[in-house]
Amino acid sequence: MPARTNEIPDQHGRTALITGANSGIGLEAARTLAQAGARVIMASRNTEKGEAAAAEIRATSPDAELDVRKLDLSSLASVRAFAEGYEDERLDLLINNAGVMVPPYTKSADGFELQLATNHLGHFALTGLLLDRLLATPHARAVTISSTAHKMGKIDFEDLQRERS
Repeated sequence: MPARTNEIPDQHGRTALITGANSGIGLEAARTLAQAGARVIMASRNTEKGEAAAAEIRATSPDAELDVRKLDLSSLASVRAFAEGYEDERLDLLINNAGVMVPPYTKSADGFELQLATNHLGHFALTGLLLDRLLATPHARAVTISSTAHKMGKIDFEDLQRERS
């Protein structure tokens, strides 16, 4: 069900950064905020998919102010580079949305299990690196999207990297 933009206040003059904005909840958030007038930075691991998503939004909202940028949350170097390249004066809304769900066992370039790196460590680092922008912007918010998948299992703190199971 599409969001009802009449329930969202005018967002002109505000900047929203959404991770994983090329599909799912991230795409819908980008579409809705853009329709309400926000400038939306669409952070995506795959910029081709990000540009396709931006084109989809512009097809119905030609005045949408969208900026697709590369961000691979599984790589702390990518997160650092993204944050260092964030030259915007303001950041009103950071939506930590991107994620992977039960990928085959793989380690990130930094040696962390891929799902842990992408869904948690990358967003934690991104928020920390952009915190000065959030704090400098009046009424700014950081929102982290989650799912009910936590109900399906337990975190084994003795095997956080899933190396034994």
